[in-house]
Amino acid sequence: MRRGELYLVRKPGQEDPKRQRVFVIVSRQALLDTKFSSVICAPVYSRHDGLSTQVRIGVEEGLKQDSSIHCDGLVSLPKSMLTRYVGRLSEQKIQELNHALWNALDLEKD
Repeated sequence: MRRGELYLVRKPGQEDPKRQRVFVIVSRQALLDTKFSSVICAPVYSRHDGLSTQVRIGVEEGLKQDSSIHCDGLVSLPKSMLTRYVGRLSEQKIQELNHALWNALDLEKD
């Protein structure tokens, strides 16, 4: 399991109208390499609203259609739910993800 990987999750949550949704792992690799049972993920939606907290992804990342990572909707998922591997973000997309997470969390520069 690596940061930036995408997984299709069945029954992702009661508030989610979809029976399954793709999520991208955003937790730091140091956490993923431990026995900690859950990870932080960002949901992927087919719509893109042009927000600075969203990252466009698509076929290059293993998806069937153009979509968008929504960093305003971070969730904690059990590692056991991440079994259906879809694809992986490129280094460039991971940098875009980092920037979107920065905006979503309203972090200040040092």
